[in-house]
Amino acid sequence: MAILTISREFGSGGREIGKAVAEVMGYDYVDRKRVLEDMSKAGSVWEEKAKHFDENYPTLWERNDWAYKGFVALNQSHFLNYALKGNAVLMGRGGNFLLKQFPFVLKVRTIAPMEKRVERIMAREDINSENAAWLIEKADSEMSKAVYLIYGRNWDDPEEYDLVFDTSKQSQDEIVAVIKRALLEKDTHNTPEARQTLEIRALAEKIKAAILTDPSFVLSMLDVDPVEESLAKYGLVIRGIVHEHENIEGIQALARKLAGEIPIESHLQYRMYPRFGSR
Repeated sequence: MAILTISREFGSGGREIGKAVAEVMGYDYVDRKRVLEDMSKAGSVWEEKAKHFDENYPTLWERNDWAYKGFVALNQSHFLNYALKGNAVLMGRGGNFLLKQFPFVLKVRTIAPMEKRVERIMAREDINSENAAWLIEKADSEMSKAVYLIYGRNWDDPEEYDLVFDTSKQSQDEIVAVIKRALLEKDTHNTPEARQTLEIRALAEKIKAAILTDPSFVLSMLDVDPVEESLAKYGLVIRGIVHEHENIEGIQALARKLAGEIPIESHLQYRMYPRFGSR
């Protein structure tokens, strides 16, 4: 089945809409809590780092730290794995940008006037209007900055979405009905070729996350990208700069183990530079 991503202004009701769609369609609901639980399986260190980066916009130093790069790769890997399983509502976390190329993904955004959002947050969190407005501005600002940092795109650009709903103008039931029809139409694009493209992309991100979260590897650059070798065959290319020569062989071995029968081309280079960031 098609995949739904929902981007939302804080307090616009997107979370409730996502849960309602998941219930109506029999979809898996994947939110921040679910992804953080998945990240914790990589170890207690990554559980702590995931919570830190999820709650705090990274400083200039942290943006170049491999812990942050590992956090981003883990997040993207988990989202792609849920997309692979199908029948999923993926909430926030830049899912619409991560899955932009796939024709069977419906990208939805929810918005609402500030006064409506303040009312919703006041009721939900049992706080006054001043604190509700502060929470909304903080959440929106941090999400916007995080999306731009990772994807280089504007979080609130309506052109980035298939559907944009102002929840003050339509009821939840009306919005859910529109989304359901759109998902059924999107599912016609869920072809074997499109699924294969998603599978190789998910594999590339899995390998990248495994490398970046391995403390024995010291790198200053890393990319793992799918390449289409023919109309029916894919491979992977690893590019990066390592600062310990033996890491080249170690990274290649790890990548080949995870890739299985998928061919891998390596363009790793060694440079005697100091360690970038803490691991």
